[in-house]
Amino acid sequence: MNLDNPASLDRNDPEGEISRRGKAYRNWGRWGEDDVLGTLNFIDAAKRKQAAALVREGEVISLSQPFDMNGPQKGWRRRTNPVHTMLDTGTDAERGTQGFPHGLGGADDVISMPLQCSTQWDGLGHIFDHGAAWNGRRAGDVVTSDGDLVTGIEHAAAAPVSRGVLLDVGRHLHPETGELTDGYAITTADLESCIEAQRSAVGQGDIVLVRTGQLSRAKRDGWGDYAGGPAPGLSLTTAGWLYSSEIAAIATDTWGFEVRPNEFDVPAFQPLHQVVIPNMGLTVGELWDLDQLAEKCGERGRYDFLLVAAPLPITGAVGSPINPIAIL
Repeated sequence: MNLDNPASLDRNDPEGEISRRGKAYRNWGRWGEDDVLGTLNFIDAAKRKQAAALVREGEVISLSQPFDMNGPQKGWRRRTNPVHTMLDTGTDAERGTQGFPHGLGGADDVISMPLQCSTQWDGLGHIFDHGAAWNGRRAGDVVTSDGDLVTGIEHAAAAPVSRGVLLDVGRHLHPETGELTDGYAITTADLESCIEAQRSAVGQGDIVLVRTGQLSRAKRDGWGDYAGGPAPGLSLTTAGWLYSSEIAAIATDTWGFEVRPNEFDVPAFQPLHQVVIPNMGLTVGELWDLDQLAEKCGERGRYDFLLVAAPLPITGAVGSPINPIAIL
């Protein structure tokens, strides 16, 4: 069976389709039994030197959505938008109620939010496959009420610095709008044709950013069902490409990375996650804002850059908010 062919997908057998790909594209043991980084191991010093050499103009672009209460979250699985609260304010300083000497005043604040409510990385402890976590460990031995005891996101704090490659699939397939329709499944052929059209290349250790254009639509028309609803995204059949290309990580401008609804006629939920995170060890990013980057890359006709996308070293976390920076 050709696992890369969307036409061969059995739409009534998600378990079988996931299992076949999980086994075919499994990286367990590839970097040793104690590994905590998965495909981020593909990034080495030579790759980072190559990435640094891509900086020409010194232009810096943030790829993060805002972290505020106006975000897309609706409370699914207790995912809410960030709640920002001031602990000390300028009013307190004016009133002299802070207790500081010689007229000193200040402001202080706190934020409460799920770690995956806005631009973020999924850690390797985020998804399991039939009770198995990354590298074949038992899920219950990895993530407990104390957090991810093995592959916590803190281990990746300095890892995601590499050559970034933007694949503007939205503009490639729909140049008139730059946006894919909700429910469109991006295929391996789409990815490869986009790479060819952009005269780019994707190789070992790269971090691939896939722009669908859905966030552009949400900015214009309102959030709607952006968080968890129908969306363009990667087809389950791209798992082979994600594996063979040996990329270090991938991120999209959507809530869930893969196409939604998922590609089955029976109940299914995020099958590509189930293949690539616990089996392949692939780090996945979601809710990235790739619009300004796409404009700049399109103007230059160059789609690779230095990418710095370090997670916060939150001990035991299975994901992390980030402010990814592309440097052109």
